[in-house]
Amino acid sequence: MREVLKDLGAALAAGHTVGLGTVVRTFRSAPRPAGASMMVDADGRAVGSVSGGCVEGALYELATRVVEDGTPVLQRYGISDNDAFEVGLTCGG
Repeated sequence: MREVLKDLGAALAAGHTVGLGTVVRTFRSAPRPAGASMMVDADGRAVGSVSGGCVEGALYELATRVVEDGTPVLQRYGISDNDAFEVGLTCGG
């Protein structure tokens, strides 16, 4: 979370809407620990990382939709999901 705090604070202080993804729980192998965050601002700029590459693209798309419609989402990514390979979870994290 710390890696996005400065940019998150600046965006919110300016009145911008942002999409923020945060790892809230991990199990088995995971590329980043709980607390890792990625923010997408209204201009489409991404800051931070939740997976070191495995799901960044999927999270970027989801965060962009959150910015557009303002509806929060709790999304689960894991090896038991049908779309695990689609979002890059071939590592099993």
